[in-house]
This record gives sequence, structure tokens and C-alpha cells, in this order.
Amino acid sequence: MHELSLTQSIVATCERHAEGQPVKRVMLKVGRLAGVELDALRFCFGVCSEQTLLREATLEIEEIPGLGECQQCHQRVDMDRLIAVCPCEKRARLRLVAGDEFMIQAIEV
Repeated sequence: MHELSLTQSIVATCERHAEGQPVKRVMLKVGRLAGVELDALRFCFGVCSEQTLLREATLEIEEIPGLGECQQCHQRVDMDRLIAVCPCEKRARLRLVAGDEFMIQAIEV
């Protein structure tokens, strides 16, 4: 479960930036195609934040949908998996434009 190591990194990063102040809220952006199980991430956050400056923090996750661009017609198409083709007549592969993000957007102290 890589969500555990991701959450440990989130907690450590937030503690570093909080400079000793209790953290009230952590806001993440997570792409649908990032390979992260959000329920597991939420569970791990609860466990990993115990005994830290984040113990009272709420976790907010903005899920970013997958979006690809056709390499032939340049049409933008919603993606639900990493390897996809455009519905245009050329059936070209889509270049991932959005949906693989994983970042701490903000923390509130």
C-alpha cells in the first residue's frame, strides 16, 4: 500500500511548513489517474497524523479528472485510464494533459 508512504510524506512536509503550529486543514489535489486509492489515503492520514501537529487537521481532497489530447487532431478528451485513443477517425493515442497530479495544494495553521 503506497498510500501509507505517501501519507507519511504529506504529514512530514506539513509539519515542516507549519513551523510548530497546529495544522487545521490539509488540502490535496489528486488526479484520478495518479494511481492513488483515496479511501486508503484518508485512512492512512488519520493514522499517520496521530501524535503530530496534524492530529486535529481535516483532510480535503480535490480529485482532478483525467484529460488527454489527441496527437493528431489535438482534440481534448476525458480519460479514465492512462492508455487511451482519440475517438477521431485516426484513433491516435492521447497525450496525458491532466489527471496524474498528486500535490499538497495548501495547509491551514
